[in-house]
Amino acid sequence: MKLNKHLYLLILFSTYAISLLTFRIWYTESTSYKFLIWNLFLAYIPFLISHYIVRQKQHLIKFMFAFVVWLLFLPNSPYIITDIFHLTNRTFVPLWYDLLLIFSFAMNGMILFFISTYQMHIILINRFSYSIAWIVSSGIMFLTGFGIYLGRFLRFNSWDILSNPKSLFFDISDRFVDPFAHLKTWGFTISYGLFFLLGFLLINMLFSSFMKTISANKEHIQ
Repeated sequence: MKLNKHLYLLILFSTYAISLLTFRIWYTESTSYKFLIWNLFLAYIPFLISHYIVRQKQHLIKFMFAFVVWLLFLPNSPYIITDIFHLTNRTFVPLWYDLLLIFSFAMNGMILFFISTYQMHIILINRFSYSIAWIVSSGIMFLTGFGIYLGRFLRFNSWDILSNPKSLFFDISDRFVDPFAHLKTWGFTISYGLFFLLGFLLINMLFSSFMKTISANKEHIQ
């Protein structure tokens, strides 16, 4: 399968982040940030799913199954921004280097997240309607914030829906049954959800404006 240009750039950016980590491990003989590799791998999964769906015509049932799997893994992409929690001042590595290291992985995750959600947004427009796509996409932003909370603070993973469904269901339902007892959960979910939604709106607007400019230039040339 031929890779397009933006995928090459994504791989290049990811290689840069991995190179920073590789040098740190070599220089310090410490693997304290090796978890970033795993987090980056998980961040690519929803992107690869949406990338595949865009290029394949599927029946509605197959699409819905792929959509659910995509949604379960989606929070892994922006989750990396919360790895900044691990940043501490260490004597053997400059703080600016570790900040750049974590930020590089986090930027990879955010780029993958916005590309993937934009791809799915376009898929929803084509399959259903413009209004449905925006309603679903907006909801996804807040579900992503909730998913990050489950992973960061309750330590659930995407596959816990299969390996540990009872605990996952109990913790989720408890937060809906008694929301005022879990204000931290909803504060985090709403704050991050709004952040993702505003970022998505901005990127959508910029991309739409860019495409209109290209179309206008083509018409002018013709």
